[in-house]
Amino acid sequence: MNPGLSQAEALRRLTESGPNALVRARPTSRLRLLGRQLSSPLIWLLAGACAVSAALGEVADAVAIGAILLVNALVGFFQEQRAEQAILALRSLTAPRAQVIRDGHQRTVPAAEVVPGDLLVLEAGEIVAADGRVVEAHRLSVNEASLTGESVPAEKGSEPAPPGARLAERTDSVFMGTAVATGAGRAEVVGTGMATELGRIAHLLATAEESATPLQKRLARLSRTLLQLCLAVVAAVALVGLLRGLAPFDVFLAAVSLAVAAVPEGLPAIVTIALAIGVQRMAARNVLVRRLPAVETLGCATVICTDKTGTLTTGVMAVRDLWGADHAAVIDAAAACCDAELDHDGQRGAGDPTELAILREAHDRGIRRADLERARPRLGEHPFDPQRKRMSIRRADGVLYVKGAFESVLAVSAQRPDGAGEAAAEMAARGLRVLAVAVGQGDEERELRLLGLVGIADAPRTEAIAAVAAARAAGIRTVMITGDHPLTAAAIGREMGLLGHGDDPAQVIHARATPEEKLQIVRDWRARDHVVAMTGDGVNDAPALREADVGVAMGRTGTEVTREASDVVLADDNFASIVAGVREGRGIFENIRKSLVYLLTGNLGELAVMLVAGLAGLPLPLLPLHLLWINLVTDGFPALALVMDPPDRDVMARPPRRPDEPLLGRAQWLPIAAVGALEAAVALGLFVWALGTRSLEEARALVFSLIVFAELFRAFAARSPTRVLWELGLFTNLRLLAAVALSVAAQLALLSIPATQALFRLGALSMPEVGLALLLALIPVSVIEIAKLLRRSSRSPAASPLQPA
Repeated sequence: MNPGLSQAEALRRLTESGPNALVRARPTSRLRLLGRQLSSPLIWLLAGACAVSAALGEVADAVAIGAILLVNALVGFFQEQRAEQAILALRSLTAPRAQVIRDGHQRTVPAAEVVPGDLLVLEAGEIVAADGRVVEAHRLSVNEASLTGESVPAEKGSEPAPPGARLAERTDSVFMGTAVATGAGRAEVVGTGMATELGRIAHLLATAEESATPLQKRLARLSRTLLQLCLAVVAAVALVGLLRGLAPFDVFLAAVSLAVAAVPEGLPAIVTIALAIGVQRMAARNVLVRRLPAVETLGCATVICTDKTGTLTTGVMAVRDLWGADHAAVIDAAAACCDAELDHDGQRGAGDPTELAILREAHDRGIRRADLERARPRLGEHPFDPQRKRMSIRRADGVLYVKGAFESVLAVSAQRPDGAGEAAAEMAARGLRVLAVAVGQGDEERELRLLGLVGIADAPRTEAIAAVAAARAAGIRTVMITGDHPLTAAAIGREMGLLGHGDDPAQVIHARATPEEKLQIVRDWRARDHVVAMTGDGVNDAPALREADVGVAMGRTGTEVTREASDVVLADDNFASIVAGVREGRGIFENIRKSLVYLLTGNLGELAVMLVAGLAGLPLPLLPLHLLWINLVTDGFPALALVMDPPDRDVMARPPRRPDEPLLGRAQWLPIAAVGALEAAVALGLFVWALGTRSLEEARALVFSLIVFAELFRAFAARSPTRVLWELGLFTNLRLLAAVALSVAAQLALLSIPATQALFRLGALSMPEVGLALLLALIPVSVIEIAKLLRRSSRSPAASPLQPA
């Protein structure tokens, strides 16, 4: 017997090779993490707005913008710190203690002290402490699902595996972090720490890159555009004021105040709240979001790379087919040749997954394991072993029940039904695990009678089949990546409907995939400008999850490593939940977009009013305080109410957004410009008319009220680019109705209270004048709704420039 290493030699090797532990990459400093949060152009823009607001004495506005900046920076900081936890989680998979042979005696040592050359003692239920080569095995099987993705425990033996065999096919090796399922054995350690398969994955996880999400990229581009626009406004207003001979300080205050008012300072809050609403809605669909931007990113996914076991399938082995003259006799004999134990509920149990599948099928047919044991107690057995590839149990009725691999059972069967070979081949071609069932007399496995075949596999989820079809209809390609056998993967792929017309199977179904291959598959799709969502449950999936645009971990069966590397966790491990999350993500993006169109249309209208009045030599229609009030009552609650709209009913009938599609494109900027110009024209017309018949303060009060009412009413039209108000229903978004009603009430109160009239330097308005402002405020929203109807009647593919997208 191998005496193992001596204690002295083990200490020498420990000094030479280092402790058997995973090495953490040097973490990024907290100061650097915080600095990253301040590098966005939008952050610079808001910081400038905050400083200028404070300089102008607008303390409330400065405090609000400063609070937004602080919250966004802290959220980003803590999100990046979370990524550091993924490597730490890998350590939880390593065994804290290990059984080794030292100096001829079995000893328990800390797992960190295991060294190359040690002889590991393996027993059922233990975590393997290091990578090793099996030297002794007794019915040894190891659950390697977290590393290989195989849905059943891998049988191990001392016979060398073929050179170059994949990880799942290395039957002579055990790996750190895996669990011994059955039997016992010994293995000589060949790798420790970062030299193990688990260490290799830890290295991949540390080097996988997390890039900015599509929404973050779009917001950065939009922020740069807004920054340039604000600088241009400041320059234009300053030039006009100086040409008119105004005092330089007054020109500076007017220009900067206008620029500050033009900044949609509520944008970060609106985006954050929209994503938070998405988190709540996805949670109701069993999709738990760990990183806010993932809400929108999932909505623009063009490729979903998914694991098979437990996601597309139930994750539970089940009898999928029976062959033989008497199916009841086949399943009865198979159940009589099982060591597994099924619980009273007939679903859960302990033991080999294949045997549990047989016992569940027997239970559904009225054959209870407890009844079988009472009626036919076992008298003897031949346990399963990898060489014979079969097992047998002799019971009190005098029958020897045998089950095992088809070729093995066939070799000892004297009576064989016609067509058995063809049936076994057909089942195997469908990816089923085929077991032959036979009976005989006596104690020896000879002269048996073959009863039939049992085909077992992890059954597809019926809802996942529908979800794959829904994803395809939405323009999303589903790619299956699994550690299972190619035949099994191909069969499930066909059954799930993954292959469409013209699809290359090699691009859609990947079997026996290693962690490096999974990572490369994700990188290849992303290199082709696809937005990739990647699902997984094992340690081998973690690097690819980290690399993907959205990493989706399994909540029930996933490892802690996978969850820490992910952006989203599926509470029910169901592919259908991913597609439901895509629908919510698409709806959130559309809500963010329409809220932004609503905000910028109003800002542009205000800018146009001020610029045109200045160029025409008119008095300023609005003072800086008026602009800040307009943004407060029109950009606050109404814009927030817009992001709470449910997704459009046809959101999954549209193709995915292009990854390079801007947050606001031509289809959005044209309506912004057209509707903003329309609002400005109505306001300037009213202002010019009022100057001829009223005082400047009264004219400003009219224009001020008109703009507030017009922007509030326009919020109803902003809800949909195609459907008119009565189709959406006035009461389908009660938050928006309440926000508009409260804002109108606040505006009317401001106009009627003498103290606020004096503060805002406004003239008093009579009820007919307020009614005139309300009536004229209906012009923009009416034109938008009429444009929707005209576009629908003409069935023109081009959007009307007055139609908000």
